[in-house]
Amino acid sequence: MEMEGKVGVPKANKGIATILAVGTANPPSCIFQADYPDFYFRITQTQHMTQLKDKFTRICEKTTVKKRYMHLSEEIIKNNPNIAIYKSPSLDARQEILVKEVPKLGKEAALKAIKEWGQPIKKITHLIFCTSSGVDMPGADLELIKLLGLNYSVKRLMMYHSGCFAGAAALRLAKDMAENNHQSRILIVCSENMTSCFHAPSDNHLDILIGSGIFADGAAALIVGAHLEINIEHPLFEVISASQTIIPNSEDGIVGHLCEMGLSYYLSKGVPNFIADNIVDLLVKEENLKEFGIKNWNSLFYIVHPGGPVILDRLEMKLGLTKDKLKATRHVLIEYGNMWSPSVFFIIDEMRRRSAQEGKNTTGEGLDLGFLLSFGPGLTVEILMLRSIPI
Repeated sequence: MEMEGKVGVPKANKGIATILAVGTANPPSCIFQADYPDFYFRITQTQHMTQLKDKFTRICEKTTVKKRYMHLSEEIIKNNPNIAIYKSPSLDARQEILVKEVPKLGKEAALKAIKEWGQPIKKITHLIFCTSSGVDMPGADLELIKLLGLNYSVKRLMMYHSGCFAGAAALRLAKDMAENNHQSRILIVCSENMTSCFHAPSDNHLDILIGSGIFADGAAALIVGAHLEINIEHPLFEVISASQTIIPNSEDGIVGHLCEMGLSYYLSKGVPNFIADNIVDLLVKEENLKEFGIKNWNSLFYIVHPGGPVILDRLEMKLGLTKDKLKATRHVLIEYGNMWSPSVFFIIDEMRRRSAQEGKNTTGEGLDLGFLLSFGPGLTVEILMLRSIPI
């Protein structure tokens, strides 16, 4: 892939939005993928559906996931049996769990990010909270403000039910906030709990098997700011540009409906092709791409939402990427599954950790520029160009 453009990377802009800290958290309960089919069919009392269980076991193996973290337990199911009965009214029971647990896990991730940032919590001026797990008024954002002890004057934005692309969308919004509010420091928190979409297996709703084989709980937080205090803040990645695009005629690719049975979802087999067939055009159209002397896609680092191995394989093929390009993404998929909105922030954390461990000279695997790509209902594609900071 050849592209024209000026050679060289622009110097850091002191007024550009920058990721200053990352924090992640998971529920304490970890389940290994090899054990999950037995667990899943036991707690839903569907052991008699042997053919469906065999199919689900094959799905779990193909996900490449080795383990996941889940708040939902056998005890919770016993206390709320309708959650484990397909199409049984259970929204109230799910909501009672989610309204408490979603901000609680978000608090764990936020405290880690704030600790790494190293600044007084009163300096946080904005809060963006994302979740597709439950909904309430006042929302999880206000509950998090109370849990953290943030100022009540913090300007907050609550993002409900945007799906997997919400973390990237929040970072795009934080870029605008940071660059247009000189002394702002934005806390982004994404927290997901799959109690919202856990369903018993059904011969008539096979999409549930795919989600059940890959979805997981997690929370992540970022601190974002511009006009940095260089002596006391330690930048990780600059957000050079950010865009959002809807792929035409793809509205049915990922669909979710909040109803009495919880969050019911449908996943089209065409999603990987929709994304792969459009990704080159979307990246080439990225508004700042022509400013950089990029000769091929392998000269960049990649933070890609781990929607599943097929999506990652198709992207690698379309862009001609070497196998090491998505190693941070695949690591998160293997170790945590698809946690929806916080997943890309887990990958940011993994990439900067690996870069330091391997002696790379920047947080971006030794490379200056890279893309953060995230996908979700719409089909919506979020593209952020990041500039890594020297370690």
